[in-house]
Amino acid sequence: MADPLLEIEDLRVEFDTRDGVATVIDGLDISLYSGEILGIVGESGCGKTMTALSIMRLVPVPPGRIAKGTICLQGEDLLQVSEKRMREVRGNAISMIFQEPMTSLNPVFSVGDQIVETILLHEGCSKHEAWRRAVEMLDAVGIAVPEVRAHEYPHQMSGGMRQRVMIAMALACEPRLLIADEPTTALDVTVQAQIFDLLKDLQDKTGAAIVLITHDMGAISEMAQRVVVMYAGRKVEEGPVDEILTNPRHPYTSGLIGCVPHLNADLSGERLPLTEIPGVVPPLTKLGQGCPFAPRCVKALEKCRLEMPPQSVVGEGHRVSCWLIENNGP
Repeated sequence: MADPLLEIEDLRVEFDTRDGVATVIDGLDISLYSGEILGIVGESGCGKTMTALSIMRLVPVPPGRIAKGTICLQGEDLLQVSEKRMREVRGNAISMIFQEPMTSLNPVFSVGDQIVETILLHEGCSKHEAWRRAVEMLDAVGIAVPEVRAHEYPHQMSGGMRQRVMIAMALACEPRLLIADEPTTALDVTVQAQIFDLLKDLQDKTGAAIVLITHDMGAISEMAQRVVVMYAGRKVEEGPVDEILTNPRHPYTSGLIGCVPHLNADLSGERLPLTEIPGVVPPLTKLGQGCPFAPRCVKALEKCRLEMPPQSVVGEGHRVSCWLIENNGP
């Protein structure tokens, strides 16, 4: 197998808070290969976005810091390079689509000018050529009359169109890695499907690897080949999407899958109730020594509350951190 495009090893990210040090990512290992779509799924507060910000080296310092680990892009450790080198990497080798485009796009510049700025920063071409490429990118992401829309401002566009602009900006310099952080948040279902189809089409054309961050297992099933399930800053399960969806081994993964609505009813004609995961993600300053999911897990053993479970291999590329595996699995 070829070497990973991106390899994260033993990543630990900490934040200083009034209640003490919060470990928002703890011991995270992730590998991503060229042309692959990797999903990262979990509830809010589980460390998904912080993983993306760590890759981009945008963790706010202070109060945050990357305390330990390596993040290697094609063998280059991004945590060891200069800030000047990281500015060259961001938007060029690695691009990111943020959750809310209205807060990411500058309201006082046209969308065309904002794409042009990205191209000029990394490509070194003329402004005329950069503008031509900006219009081409708007056309590529399905925006009608792009030569006109390029002169418009973010507030003149719908949420779906602004998200398409963000995708156009992220892909303008043909990155090797695209991070999509909840790219369909606040969009209606029809537009969500269009955005996902657009990402898959563009990925097929450019060959870029994609990290898709979401809380929606339905989106993961449609988009990704592999998935990493995170909880309270830790990876609790990882494996091929088909394997995870049909044979989840961690109770948290099972809960996330059970939360996905289904249109089909059971044999009696009644729709089955959705599964509920009791409780909420605990404060990261108050995690105990055991599994962080134990207080919410209906199958938790006494051992789960006292010791952190190791990572166990349960199938081809399928790993899980759960003490229940030793007791014939959940």
